[in-house]
Amino acid sequence: MKIVFTGGGSGGHFYPIISIAQSINDISAKERLVSVDMYYISTEPYDEGLLFDNSITFIQNTSGKRRRYRSIMNVIDMFKIFYGVIQATWTLFKIYPDVVFGKGGYASFPTLLAARILRIPVVIHESDTVPGRVNKWAGKFAKKIAIAFPETIKFFDKEKVAYTGNPVRKELQHPAPEGAFEFLQLEENIPVIFILGGSQGSEIINDVIIDSLPQLLEKYQIIHQVGTSNKLQTQEMSHATLLHHKHKKRYKMFPYLNTLAMRMAAGAADVVISRSGAGAISEIASWNVPSILVPITDSNGDHQRQNAFAYAHAGACEVIEEKNLTKNIIISEVDRLIQNKEARTSMIEATKVFNQPDASKKIAQEIIDLALKHEE
Repeated sequence: MKIVFTGGGSGGHFYPIISIAQSINDISAKERLVSVDMYYISTEPYDEGLLFDNSITFIQNTSGKRRRYRSIMNVIDMFKIFYGVIQATWTLFKIYPDVVFGKGGYASFPTLLAARILRIPVVIHESDTVPGRVNKWAGKFAKKIAIAFPETIKFFDKEKVAYTGNPVRKELQHPAPEGAFEFLQLEENIPVIFILGGSQGSEIINDVIIDSLPQLLEKYQIIHQVGTSNKLQTQEMSHATLLHHKHKKRYKMFPYLNTLAMRMAAGAADVVISRSGAGAISEIASWNVPSILVPITDSNGDHQRQNAFAYAHAGACEVIEEKNLTKNIIISEVDRLIQNKEARTSMIEATKVFNQPDASKKIAQEIIDLALKHEE
């Protein structure tokens, strides 16, 4: 059995693929299937270590973007896309997989088009409430379509859609509260605010949090993941802001959190502040932690804002739009959630309803079933 994964070069595309691959390996071992060969075709590997750990072979393929504004790069990238389709068609012809799984993003287009040309069955997954252009197009010929938000069903053929939720890597699904305070050098009995900015961080959130630190640290302690590119700037700003603050040790800044540190932070957190990418929301929901989401204003298709309000509609979070993101608003919302136990309890229950812990397993089983039919 041969399975090809393809997706854009972001964590939101890559990590769900890893989660599904983990489930495919689990099902394969449990059901004693004949060997499963898995491949990841994209413009870059994103994380070679995770690919290796999950027995996935990376194959690089060229692609290009279609920008929403006029640019000479659109012309250049048209040639890249054309070349990428030729590349992908030849690659798939040589491998001839039983299924191609698409996660969306510009980097997946050549492989999905090649699969259509070669009549290889396609399964796609859409993480956001509003699908991207590639998944909208691929949904017209995909055999199965998995979605993370119920609202997304209106964009696709209902007969092919399954509401599965968003796959979360199994090692991140469960927070690790035991030993978290010691591991992160936190004080006992002081509420913890976990600011999660993703691997790239968020300068807007970082700046407001730094501005709010003197007041927040009087009552809370903060784990702040700022992004590797923002480390020095945030370090300098926080040092200057907290130079004479008596509780400055309550502020814990990290450029990046590995899996163990992420689980520890999630286990210690009373409230999470985060962007509203589908992956981030799914991870927060799996931790059963109340959250305050700050969607990116100009995300493609306004998907971050739509994601945030869909999650808020489920009762699991509060939303602060960027235009309203100020020191006073952040402090007020954090105070309200920490001091209102009933509101936090209600949000925790809502995360349990929203969370779909078997998402990767459901998608993996569908991929395997389709692959077995294709082998016949």
